[in-house]
Amino acid sequence: MSEIILMSDPRVAAVPVHECGEPLVDVRSGGALLVDSRKQSDSDAFYYLRESVLERLRQAQAHLPAGLRFLVVEGYRPPVLQRRYFENYAAKLRAERPGWTDEEIRSATSRFVSPPEVAPHSAGAAVDLTLVDTDGRELDMGTAMNATPEESAGASYTDAAGISEQARTHRAILGRALTAASLVNYPTEWWHWSFGDRYWALITHAAGACYGPIRRHERLPGPSKHG
Repeated sequence: MSEIILMSDPRVAAVPVHECGEPLVDVRSGGALLVDSRKQSDSDAFYYLRESVLERLRQAQAHLPAGLRFLVVEGYRPPVLQRRYFENYAAKLRAERPGWTDEEIRSATSRFVSPPEVAPHSAGAAVDLTLVDTDGRELDMGTAMNATPEESAGASYTDAAGISEQARTHRAILGRALTAASLVNYPTEWWHWSFGDRYWALITHAAGACYGPIRRHERLPGPSKHG
């Protein structure tokens, strides 16, 4: 297995951000994508993404095999919610592993929740999603959506060993479609894909990220690439 770069890696935070000013847009617009409501209790903003990320997601869905669609579970996540997720998960790990250093806790936490300052979701650049059939039933992906590395015994990792061949095939289908649309996967979470954020820039060797953390109704500097 190739090296896994975690969100806590200093190389991620070192990537410069050249904010392009693209707006957040509603994933439900146009009706092409199915949106799940399981995150609605946490935030009413989960169904937003940056404009170009949504365009690429629609392109990727068009390349799925007949009878399959994406089910979007979460897109944009407000910075305050991201910080709460990170701090709560870090506190949980700290209670379970009292002998770990702060750096070990931060690293382990970042396998499941990104540090707030680099979080792709808070930039509107990341989407958590899975596959469904024509009846809207979720396909077997090897773990439940958002299963932690601890509770799944590492099966949440995209290339995890020990999952069924059917689940591995479904993950490969998901990955091929999204990779063709230039999104990148966070390899500890098979469901997490992003475009234009710091992690994406590091993995693709881009000069910098075009999306940084924003508040949903914030007016961004610079024109949108679509005018």
